[in-house]
Amino acid sequence: MSDLTRLPASVLREQIAARKLSPVELTDAVLARAEKLQPVLNCFITIAADQARAAAKRAEDAVMQGKPLGLLHGIPFAAKDLVNTAGVRTTFGSLHHEDNVPTEDAVSAARMKQAGAILFGKTTTPEFGHKALTDAPLFGRTRNAWSAERTSGGSSGGAAVAVAAGIGPIGIATDGGGSTRIPAAANGVVGLKQSNGVIPHSQVADAFGNYTYVTPMTRTVMDTALMLQAMAGPHPSDPWSIGVPPQDYIAAARSEGDLSGKRILFSVRFGNTFVAEEVRAAFAQALGKLKDLGAELIELEDELPNMEPIWKVLNHTTWRARFDHLLQRKDNRLSSSLVRQVAMAADWSGTDYQRAMFQRTDLFRRIQGWFETADFLVTPTLSRTALPLEQDLFEPITIDGVEVGELRSNWFPYTMPFNITGHPAITVCCGYDGDGLPIGLQFVGRFRDEASVLRAAALYEASERWLDRWPDL
Repeated sequence: MSDLTRLPASVLREQIAARKLSPVELTDAVLARAEKLQPVLNCFITIAADQARAAAKRAEDAVMQGKPLGLLHGIPFAAKDLVNTAGVRTTFGSLHHEDNVPTEDAVSAARMKQAGAILFGKTTTPEFGHKALTDAPLFGRTRNAWSAERTSGGSSGGAAVAVAAGIGPIGIATDGGGSTRIPAAANGVVGLKQSNGVIPHSQVADAFGNYTYVTPMTRTVMDTALMLQAMAGPHPSDPWSIGVPPQDYIAAARSEGDLSGKRILFSVRFGNTFVAEEVRAAFAQALGKLKDLGAELIELEDELPNMEPIWKVLNHTTWRARFDHLLQRKDNRLSSSLVRQVAMAADWSGTDYQRAMFQRTDLFRRIQGWFETADFLVTPTLSRTALPLEQDLFEPITIDGVEVGELRSNWFPYTMPFNITGHPAITVCCGYDGDGLPIGLQFVGRFRDEASVLRAAALYEASERWLDRWPDL
């Protein structure tokens, strides 16, 4: 059973199609591992065992009857508990929605099911995905797959941990400021934030000003490509998606050829003051691999504006519009960290919001300029490995024993800019620190050129042996 749960979806789908593996057998293995590890990792809010077994039986029948099979036929997947799933409880990590059962799937979940994938659970998220640490009054804390004393990161912490621990090969996550890439890097898996509209976002309240993304969470670049292929394509609910046909992501993710002729900008700090020495060392080694693959490396000299004020105005005013009615209720049970951030927005006006949108445009144009002469930007994903489990959102973090300041701008300054601009960004593992904790490497590419980003990440992935390592659970 443990061997089954260590295989990527790209292999499992082939074995199912060849009748070498039963979807029922695979689903049973996934559910058994979830049951075993949930008490330790706490990465699920809901496990939909009965629905998953019924879907697995239907998937097996389709194979045995010789029916046409979808791209992910018989592959179990989990969905972050911000993503609507028909008939399966979806709480948004909130006590206010602990009994909510949607009647319809989000477009992303519906497309996964149409591709033959089997929903088996809903993964943990801080309330409404509001922070880069995964804990909430509804379920408690989610532990890192590599250390019970470290945070999973967030807000897609449950999705990353479930994949890293080999509970399920793939999962749907979301990313509003790094919420896929942060926990992916902290748990040593692959996290993609694609460009606006590539995967339709059917739940976002402001589709036109959107900076949040429904994303794949996987262990390999090829599995990310498979999920992207299944979920991508235009949909009437998302104006950014209209007129955006999918690329051939699967072909792009094959690690064929090299990076000859490609120009890569790189930045170890990207506006950050403090970066852990072990992160710097792993980043330098990764740059060496990219050079060996034929890429030309150019250090980025352009200084970005401080992202924190721009992102906070855009994000916190959105939250105030969405959640202030809950905060005002007598039975308010919102997380204190969410309440504090919603309250911050009370001092900002519509003019402040519009100025932030102007800055968003300026930032997009500046980064577009980088890609006129370069193919990719490469950075670390996080300034240090996973933070302590008890880390508070508003308390300073330490790097190499030095207190460096508040969490958001000092841990993940590398991720937020690309939520604001929409450029595709993927994180892959590029090594481990002295405590055995994963270190992440981020590739950023041209707007809506996910195929090239996948190719570069796949070539790097194939040049290393990090996938051979698994957490000791």
